[in-house]
Amino acid sequence: MTFKERLHEYYLLTRLHKPIGILLLLWPTLWALWIAASGMPSAHILVVFTLGVVLMRSAGCVINDYADRDFDPHVARTRERPIAAGWVSPREALLLFAGLCLLAFALVLTLNRQTIYLAFGALLLAAVYPFTKRYTQLPQVVLGAAFGWAIPMAFAAVQGTVPKIGWLLFTVNVLWSTAYDTFYAMVDRDDDVKIGVKSTAILFGESDLLIVGVLQVLVLGGLLLVGQLADLGLYYYLGLLVAAGLALYQQYLARRRDRDGCFRAFLNNNAFGAAVFAGILLHYLAQVH
Repeated sequence: MTFKERLHEYYLLTRLHKPIGILLLLWPTLWALWIAASGMPSAHILVVFTLGVVLMRSAGCVINDYADRDFDPHVARTRERPIAAGWVSPREALLLFAGLCLLAFALVLTLNRQTIYLAFGALLLAAVYPFTKRYTQLPQVVLGAAFGWAIPMAFAAVQGTVPKIGWLLFTVNVLWSTAYDTFYAMVDRDDDVKIGVKSTAILFGESDLLIVGVLQVLVLGGLLLVGQLADLGLYYYLGLLVAAGLALYQQYLARRRDRDGCFRAFLNNNAFGAAVFAGILLHYLAQVH
């Protein structure tokens, strides 16, 4: 395999060709940064967190495929992943994971001490999540914590502490991630049952759409409370109204529980996150003018 081909396999392993994971991690990070700064954060903090999101999502994909290397060959959607297909060795994957984490940590070292301390939690969650699918029916909750840990880090970076609203927003993100990753898990449910992988999609069974709907209502309720605590205005609530419409649309997409519909419902959460951020952004822009 040539050097160019090797780089291409690493590119596929880090899922940079599928940016949906980056976006789902980035939106709540931007929510937190803008609210913590009561407007746009400093360019330095914004660059550090944006690059950190890309690096840690990539690292998460690598360690996930390492953990699932014995499962992926048996799942139609994942059997062509680089480790499962034999193009990248498990040892190479671990080295790549370590390298990506070190780059992300180097970025965090340019921030304050509180953010550096919290970064160790991000590393722990990223490393632990892929293995939870063997031991708990709630790996999506752990994923939510991993995807949301940038929220307390963002408040710490901007304010030097994590206030109650930061932990509330973190909790909201855990609920949101559990909802959208259940849609994702519904795509692989039949394969996961056969190979023994656990998920909320399996746990919820025939009540899956109902429970996801309840989670979506809790997310929107939590975001309403965030708006009150942060004294956000009309634009924010219009953003939440759009997000509520998107949540209903996701339920419609997944109504038949078919793979394509569930996957489209999962992908639609990019628009949900963007709608919430648009409301936050427009609120602060209006305050300036």
